[in-house]
Amino acid sequence: MTLSDVQYGLAAQGYVSDDRLAMALHLAQHLGRPLLLEGPAGVGKTEVAKALAAWQDARLIRLQCYEGLDASHAIYEWNYQRQLLAIRASEAQGGTSEAQLFSDEYLLKRPLLEAISQDAPPVLLIDEIDRADEEFEAYLLEILSDFQITIPELGTIPARSKPTVILTANGTRDLSDALRRRCLYSFLDYPSRETEMAILKARMPQVEGQLARQIVGVVQALRKEDLEKTPGIAEMLDWAAALSGLGVNDMAQSRKEVQATLVCLLKTAADYDVAPLEVMDRLIGKVA
Repeated sequence: MTLSDVQYGLAAQGYVSDDRLAMALHLAQHLGRPLLLEGPAGVGKTEVAKALAAWQDARLIRLQCYEGLDASHAIYEWNYQRQLLAIRASEAQGGTSEAQLFSDEYLLKRPLLEAISQDAPPVLLIDEIDRADEEFEAYLLEILSDFQITIPELGTIPARSKPTVILTANGTRDLSDALRRRCLYSFLDYPSRETEMAILKARMPQVEGQLARQIVGVVQALRKEDLEKTPGIAEMLDWAAALSGLGVNDMAQSRKEVQATLVCLLKTAADYDVAPLEVMDRLIGKVA
């Protein structure tokens, strides 16, 4: 697999990647190392894992991180209800041994254990790892370095096949050095005008010409304004779909529609105050 293969493979799924990201993905798979993707929200970090899994026809296993996430929700837990039923059912036959109770039959596999239990290599997405507590990172270290999980009652379980691991982070908190050392790294920023045009063309080929240039130009300009929630690529695509669906071909001739569809781009009341009609007219005028 070459750098071009990665870019063509992702492009076939509608994902436009630059050389740096494509190289990071190539090396992550070639070296068998996890890849940490950092960057602001809305730049397509999660979509990388989805596109990679779709391109390689691999199962996507996603662990969505949040504050308070622990091993029982991320790695495994025992099915205590089934264990209790087994104990009650076997009491008349002399009881059930501890070894029988703590076996695969009663093990509930959560995303991390599920990922290393697959016969074919899946794509494991650990999304927004910076939202989880620092203590949770310690659970990940064994998996990210040795691709194995230790369960006290069963011992060490090695991976049947090594998953492609992608971690994403939005900068909510600093990640530990131990976690970073185990990963390759790539930073995803908001795309350039040319890249965003290519994304729009790949995802929504029906939007073209003047409208496509206006959409990308206005979104790029809005990102330079003092907004609380900067619009990402997904918001840009939603806005393009809304304008196209309303039959808009030229924003300058459809001021009411443009202003009404800002619900796709702006996500707080304060941000609406930053983009009144006169500001939108000015931005559209620059890219018309």
